[in-house]
Amino acid sequence: MPKRKPLRVSYEEHARMTLNPKLFLLMIRRATHCLYYLALSLSIMPSALVWGEEPTSIQQILEAPKIYHLRHVTVRGTVRDVQPLAPYTLANGDPCYGAYLFRLEEDESTLSMAVLGICGRPVVRDPEVEDGDRVEVSVTIQAPSHGGMVLSFKGPKAVTDEEAVVQAVVDRILPIVE
Repeated sequence: MPKRKPLRVSYEEHARMTLNPKLFLLMIRRATHCLYYLALSLSIMPSALVWGEEPTSIQQILEAPKIYHLRHVTVRGTVRDVQPLAPYTLANGDPCYGAYLFRLEEDESTLSMAVLGICGRPVVRDPEVEDGDRVEVSVTIQAPSHGGMVLSFKGPKAVTDEEAVVQAVVDRILPIVE
């Protein structure tokens, strides 16, 4: 292998080849932006995967509600008995407006749905669904015998062990177009 000669560079060429501090800061800033957007897109992907999950059968939830307690699931069905609720007050005194209840039917199974109100300021909000609508609903399941609260016609109420109410708190409603 032939010997290489040392690279001889003049002072002017060396000065041109060294990194300009302004250029260096620009490169760091661009790299930071790229990493920021990469991290942002990676943080959004899991939530997109959650929203894109296969729907869970209402019958499965009703057969084993303890398994689904506080789990986020997607269910599909037909809206029945939409009932707007009167404004209610939270324990901290904030009034909540625009809440409503409905049932979601899937084959022979029915699950009670609660859409929480907007709290803190008076708002007029009509229910997003009507009786007979076919919808896909992202919900958080509240199983009985875990204590906690359910939304009733009189506002939030504590659940007792005698009440076997499985309620789904609605996060998102999408129409099913057939």
